[in-house]
Amino acid sequence: MKIGNLDLGERPVLLAPMEDVTDISFRVLCREWGADMVYTEFVPSDGLIRDAVKAIAKMRTLEEEAPVGIQIYGHIPESMVDAARMADRAAEIAGGHGCDVIDINFGCPVSKIAGRGAGSGMMREPDKMVAITKAVVEAVGKPVTVKTRLGWDDSSKIIVELAERLQDAGISALTIHGRTRCQMYKGEADWTLIGQVKANPRMHIPIIGNGDITSPQKAKEAFDRYGVDGIMVGRATYGHPWIFREIKHYLETGEELPPMGVAERVALAKRHLELSLKYKGEPRGIYEMRRHLSCYFKGLPDFRETRAKMVTTLDSDELFRILDYICERYA
Repeated sequence: MKIGNLDLGERPVLLAPMEDVTDISFRVLCREWGADMVYTEFVPSDGLIRDAVKAIAKMRTLEEEAPVGIQIYGHIPESMVDAARMADRAAEIAGGHGCDVIDINFGCPVSKIAGRGAGSGMMREPDKMVAITKAVVEAVGKPVTVKTRLGWDDSSKIIVELAERLQDAGISALTIHGRTRCQMYKGEADWTLIGQVKANPRMHIPIIGNGDITSPQKAKEAFDRYGVDGIMVGRATYGHPWIFREIKHYLETGEELPPMGVAERVALAKRHLELSLKYKGEPRGIYEMRRHLSCYFKGLPDFRETRAKMVTTLDSDELFRILDYICERYA
């Protein structure tokens, strides 16, 4: 699968962009464990053009995580164009590697974003969505991709026609999450329309499917049944960056890897924590890892008390001691 001149190989598995999740530390880990491409947290276009420190910081990437996409969102065409140009120059503005792809977020369903017309709120204004996309494509030199949903609600699933229009606007790949905006993340993702987009003979750009890829078996079904060029994994990666290796092994061999042992998970959690502290400091590097920490050890018996300590302390030494204890007790 190619995005512009970027060759991701056959059946690539990508890390979905997720706010408060796909920071540098997690992106690096996911690349180490087999993700073919990763994306930043979504960056607000208005924040970039105001030179907001937090927005600019989100554009910083590292060489070891490449290829990496910077995802931007917004609903004002001029701001989106300016933000895209800044993303195109991210290495100069924010430092580090920069980006290989600029991705437009037309999929986020969160009310504070969609409610003001950005993210999946743009599904109610497809003409504007296409116009913004075309303007961004024409403004930058790097490949532009789009991530979106099936439609606003069940009565307006417009993705099959919209995909053609976005392609005509010049994007290099399209990622489709198999839910409407109104579904948020509830119910099962519907891949049938994703399959219809891929089967459309007029479509020639890569189609990446997203939604409920929670196991190697579901990943294989997405490729085999719906014919997508790539898949994107989101919430199933929380505290589970090795899911990429599990999926790729299964795609290549048809066999499952043995479950990762507790000692291995502790070692990985420690590395994740060290990276988070390196790039964010204390206590922020601890606070923003809590979502992952509780997921690293799902399924351990009699774990409630230990989990409570792990996700409440803001002292790094104590947290490392708790991780050592988990290894001693459960490994």
